Amino acid sequence: MGVERRNKNRGYQQLLVWQDAIELYGLSWGAVRGWPFELKKLASQSLASSDSVHRNIAEGYCRRSVREYLQFLNFALGSLGETLSGFIAYAENHQIEQKTFEQLDALIFRLENRLLKLVEALERKRDANDWMESLVVREGPTENDEDRAIAHDLRLFVGGAGD
Repeated sequence: MGVERRNKNRGYQQLLVWQDAIELYGLSWGAVRGWPFELKKLASQSLASSDSVHRNIAEGYCRRSVREYLQFLNFALGSLGETLSGFIAYAENHQIEQKTFEQLDALIFRLENRLLKLVEALERKRDANDWMESLVVREGPTENDEDRAIAHDLRLFVGGAGD
């Protein structure tokens, strides 16, 4: 992507949920690219809903308050549901290959779970008044991959040593 430019406002790029959402957009593009004219509107809607996921994650992150960030994460979850629903319909009607659907479904499932766990963790921090409105990255080990992903993304919001 070129020169890496880093600041606190661009920290969302380090979020694993955001990285998954970028991957989802790419898979979505590959699934609908080349569709015939009569399906262009569906293709456009699929791209728009998958594009909305990473955009909402980024926008919420840049808002700084936990209330707004949670709101945008929930928008991302809604867009994720819209994206999945479309691809289920396309797979059921043989508009995309089953292999393509399985790749999309597996990624969406992982992303849904990571987003849901991130929302839950942020809600707990909000409810405990344990929210710092600074965006600082801090690394550390956790027990399993999903917990590690959530801990990674949550650490971007909760202070500690880092950039």
